[in-house]
Amino acid sequence: MSAIGAGRVTALGEIADELRESVHGFVQSRSTEAEVRRLMETDEGFDPSVWAQMADQLELPGMTIPEQFGGSGFEIDAQAVVFEEMGAALMCSPYLSTVLAAEALVASGDEEACAEYLPAIASGERRAALAVSERGGRWDAEGVAAAASELDGGWASLDADKSFVVDGHTADLLVVAARTPAGVGLFAVEADADGVSRDAVATLDLTRKQAHVVLRGARGRLLGAPDGASAALAHVNQRAAIALACESVGVATTCLEMSVQYAKDRVQFGRPIGSFQAVKHKCAEMLRLTEQARAAAYEAAVATAAGATEALLVTSVAKAYCSEACSWVAAENIHVHGGIGYTWEHSAHLYFRRAKSNEQLFGGPLFHRAAVLEQLGV
Repeated sequence: MSAIGAGRVTALGEIADELRESVHGFVQSRSTEAEVRRLMETDEGFDPSVWAQMADQLELPGMTIPEQFGGSGFEIDAQAVVFEEMGAALMCSPYLSTVLAAEALVASGDEEACAEYLPAIASGERRAALAVSERGGRWDAEGVAAAASELDGGWASLDADKSFVVDGHTADLLVVAARTPAGVGLFAVEADADGVSRDAVATLDLTRKQAHVVLRGARGRLLGAPDGASAALAHVNQRAAIALACESVGVATTCLEMSVQYAKDRVQFGRPIGSFQAVKHKCAEMLRLTEQARAAAYEAAVATAAGATEALLVTSVAKAYCSEACSWVAAENIHVHGGIGYTWEHSAHLYFRRAKSNEQLFGGPLFHRAAVLEQLGV
């Protein structure tokens, strides 16, 4: 990580409990099922007034941005609580995209660019998105084919087609990965600049928008070294994996609660279905997987915040395990609800869609299992 991002504060324990209480109350009141369904039908996919409240009241966009750039300076272990609570309520928000773009700016080591862009991101005035992945679906530097070349003392991004850009169609700033003569670099590109086109695409997860972003001769600002993307993206991808693992834990927690409550309320053959052994077993297994996933996700967050040598390893373990475990819990929630669980009107499918989408974003289980083997030298 860049030196300008060093010294950020870890906050598990009492502070995290207070943060969870605040965030829980906020998202539960602002992200009701009715509101989620309303927002997923809109082009933007989020409510700007709620985004402003997230920034003004809770200061969430700047949570892990260093204090010298207008943020609070916390680390990923504190932010893990936020992602879990947002996942539990299927929060429709450009939070993940903005946080990851801000992390890329910090990791670039470009203090001048950080001073220019990060204060507005921390305050919620500007939203950002990370444009790295292309048709191959990779989020590391090796998967980047987009090219950038010098032009009139600046840089122009050429033939850049970016896929799976989370909230890319509504972002004010794009952090784009492109190849330079020296290697792969990161560039800050104004989203409304000439040569930039953005189109929202249909996705499995209706509660999180993605876009296809095309750049043709768009001018951008180089962030750090022209070959600095590899290290910066490794930093960002590690945090993305933790964020999605924690989100998925939140999804699984809500699915478990829904199943248990339904098993108590639904009466069949004169008794609650929760009294049947098969349903008990399902709910017990959902609990086991959810708690194991939570342990894995928070272990990764704590290890990463502490800079532990095994942080990358436990992060890949967490992303792989949480992805599959939480998708299974979300699917079982549908099964426990029986026929009603398969209907559009019930919310079970929305949680399943979020779980399956999180499973593939920033590397699926196979990718992270391969990363674990590589780190173990197998």
